[in-house]
Amino acid sequence: MKKLVVLTTAMLLLGVCGTAFAATSANQTVTYQVSSINAISVSGNPGPLVISTASAGYQPAAASDASTSYAITTNGSDKRITGMLNSAMPDNTALKATVTAPSTGTSAGQVTLTASALNLVTGIAAVAQSGIAISYEFSATVASGVISSAQKTVTLTIADGF
Repeated sequence: MKKLVVLTTAMLLLGVCGTAFAATSANQTVTYQVSSINAISVSGNPGPLVISTASAGYQPAAASDASTSYAITTNGSDKRITGMLNSAMPDNTALKATVTAPSTGTSAGQVTLTASALNLVTGIAAVAQSGIAISYEFSATVASGVISSAQKTVTLTIADGF
């Protein structure tokens, strides 16, 4: 009789525990994607580029500024940064930009900006970097005459390489 009580108790416990440990499951499908990311920003505007001196017998000394930088994030490959002005510079003047390449890419060095997009950095692969130097140089010949303070907008764009 004792054996029967122990056996019955064991069976009841197993039945209850079996029910308590029984599990159900459900499945979900998770869809994911990483889109093309091409972001660029600048740290601010450079200081005024004022030409005010020249040595006798020479063209005026250029004015320069290297106080700004840019940040870039791209998950693409073979990208480039182009630069362009919103309109042409006055005759006998030039605005040049030197944009340092991020850790992936090659700088074109000093480029005279125009109202058409020009390559400033090429061969950019996936990168997320900030604090990358930009410098500007403004030059004018004596033939430019006196030019009142004016502004140009420089647009930097991440584009596909070619």
